[in-house]
Amino acid sequence: MRHGVVNNKFRMKTSHRIATFRNMAKSLIENGRLETTLDKAKVLRGVVEPLITLGKKGTLAARRTALSRLPHTPTIHRLFDVVAPVFKDRAGGYTRVLKTGRRLGDNAEMAIIEFVDPIVEPKADSEKSNA
Repeated sequence: MRHGVVNNKFRMKTSHRIATFRNMAKSLIENGRLETTLDKAKVLRGVVEPLITLGKKGTLAARRTALSRLPHTPTIHRLFDVVAPVFKDRAGGYTRVLKTGRRLGDNAEMAIIEFVDPIVEPKADSEKSNA
């Protein structure tokens, strides 16, 4: 019996599903918000929030663990250096899911997933020296 087991496979093979959510997590970390279906946004929350918790730790082991879960080095650098420090005082709940209506083509429920706090980009060193 499957008591309490909840897993939406989205009609994908496991490797395709893992790749899809890695790409979506990468896009969310790089852009700060992402529009997708409501079900995918809810599952993406469970992928991104543990990565931010690892980013808050900031240790080498946490960085290697995050890199094994999301193998894209520039995104991991952005996660640890830009995104995670914004949430250093927050205990959880780093993302929000906002419903936006239904898609015209197939009537799927759409949603925007975004970070709760705005992500402020650090200024480049060249801009600081010129100012």
